[in-house]
Amino acid sequence: MSLVYLNGEYMAPEEAKISPMDRGFLFGDGIYEVIPAYYGKMLGFDAHVARIQEGLAAIEINLDYTGEQWRAICDTLISNNPGPNQGIYLHVSRGTDSKRNHAYPRGIAPTVFAFCFELPGEPTADAHSATTYTVSLEQDRRWQRCNIKSTALLGNVIHYQSGAREGNKETILFNAKDEITEASSSNVFIVKDGVIATPVLDNQILPGITRWLICEIVRSHSELVIEERVVTKAELLSADEVWITSATKEVGPVVKVADTVIGEGKPGKIWQQVQTLFTTHKFDY
Repeated sequence: MSLVYLNGEYMAPEEAKISPMDRGFLFGDGIYEVIPAYYGKMLGFDAHVARIQEGLAAIEINLDYTGEQWRAICDTLISNNPGPNQGIYLHVSRGTDSKRNHAYPRGIAPTVFAFCFELPGEPTADAHSATTYTVSLEQDRRWQRCNIKSTALLGNVIHYQSGAREGNKETILFNAKDEITEASSSNVFIVKDGVIATPVLDNQILPGITRWLICEIVRSHSELVIEERVVTKAELLSADEVWITSATKEVGPVVKVADTVIGEGKPGKIWQQVQTLFTTHKFDY
């Protein structure tokens, strides 16, 4: 039987209810996290929890859950939901107030909600059977605090839907200076002449846990070179390889950006090497 978690209790999904006065419902006032788990083993758990705490602090939500409490919630959900590969969604809103007011209210308890969803399986490093991505390319029109993993995702949803309308699986974004920021639900990497590059972290970019894991793993292998720096739209379109990365995609090879075919239109050799290393070492960090 599937279970969800809501404010200290486990229950069937249809029993989970929140007030329409919850600020998460009214304002998107909260943060969230997604942690992948393969055969019961969570990927990057400590880093995900640290990002939850950073997000809560950034928007001044006081929640005293410890890492051990988050782990217990995740483990309970994993064990009570079917499927060997699962994503655990964690959601914290500011809570329910008696009135709708833009200012942060005092003295209300945060709403904490969590559930599992089935993942299709671990991504493969086989170029012939890997899931590949065609993506759209648009100017980034979201808010200026994208480093916070906010539940207010309408800007991301609009960009993602724009790509979906064009038959694509993602939309890569660039700022007013034609610098790549990220994709609507992923981070971005490029490869040119054997060198891997990803945009440097700032307020325009969510510090992805998968992005961090890839950087750590690549840096531990001296035969690979990685740079965190400004990546331009022109560099993206002329790259030998492009990847989009997230908790559910891992290292997703992009074969086409807008009307531009990337490389040979299939997963590249550096992608295959990095996805293989990621699969081997991802639980070591």
